Amino acid sequence: MQVPGRIPVVWRGIAGPLAAGLLVLAPMLSGCSLLEDRSERYVQASEGPELKVPDGVDGSRFGQAMPIPPLADGDSRKLFPDDIPRPPDMTSEILQENYVVEELDGHAWLLVNEVPGRLWPQVTAYLNERGLGVAHDSPQLGVMQTEVVNFSKRARDLVELADQPSGAEPRVVLQAKVAPGIRRKTTEIHLTVRTLPDTPDGLLPWEEGPEETLDLQKKLLTDLGSFLKAREESKSFSRAALGLTGEPLVKLVSQDEQPVAIRMELDFGRAWAEVNRALSEARIAIVDLNRSEGWFYVDFRTEDERSSGWFGWFSDAEEPRHTHTLTVREQDGAILVEASKLESYDGEQSAGDLLSRLFEYLY
Repeated sequence: MQVPGRIPVVWRGIAGPLAAGLLVLAPMLSGCSLLEDRSERYVQASEGPELKVPDGVDGSRFGQAMPIPPLADGDSRKLFPDDIPRPPDMTSEILQENYVVEELDGHAWLLVNEVPGRLWPQVTAYLNERGLGVAHDSPQLGVMQTEVVNFSKRARDLVELADQPSGAEPRVVLQAKVAPGIRRKTTEIHLTVRTLPDTPDGLLPWEEGPEETLDLQKKLLTDLGSFLKAREESKSFSRAALGLTGEPLVKLVSQDEQPVAIRMELDFGRAWAEVNRALSEARIAIVDLNRSEGWFYVDFRTEDERSSGWFGWFSDAEEPRHTHTLTVREQDGAILVEASKLESYDGEQSAGDLLSRLFEYLY
């Protein structure tokens, strides 16, 4: 008689917590139905009667303060997109800072949010202001070259030459190169100190400074950036430097109106760094990368595809998953960036979508 009596005891021990859990969970599951969702009520709103004014009253003074344009029935699908469209980036052509010294592979340059034609006369003014002077220049090449630095104390201090000159010391000149930046409406300015056995007779071919002068390059570029910032109100423009605009260094290659690649007129190291930067700014998660083999594994799922819905509130954020591959390779003297979608990914984001998104942040 005692064994049957235990059955209700065991049942109550299980039913008690289970019933309590169901009581707690029930309001949560039905909470959304207790309150009316009014976010889409405007779609079904009916148009009210037209305002009528009494006879003898001028109706031209009455009207809608904010008239709503007519919407065709065929466009109603746009009211419910799969993804909420991101607002246009009104600062897409503006850097976070107008003057940034960047560095890569032992070289440095000043990135400026301005077109080359406006900066050419400003760089000339900087060299003159610092006691260097301009001996030779070529706006077509975007290169200018100073007088010999050795004979000006101010110029010697700027390029860190010894205080006491000697007749046997090598001749030193400074070269500046003004070129269009990778991103639209930007300019890259390079400065290099050239050491020569004799005074040059003309404009020397441009050469990047050796890596051991990197600290000096960055010091000069920082000084140039401060000079340009102080003269931002200047509206001078060089017509001779109009040819510096040139062709874009980054182009989106399409076939049948579909993106198939991004072509970059850069060396591999610079192109790799720019793609890495663009992925970061576009918030495309990098799952893995290999520079020597030239690929990025990325997670290019949409927000909805990454979301686990209502149950995601009770779980940790999902780790990035490899859905697309970007390859970076050299071809015909340029760099080609291509994309592919994994067969295991059944989402809506195509390889062309990834290239288009990446291009927005590259150029």
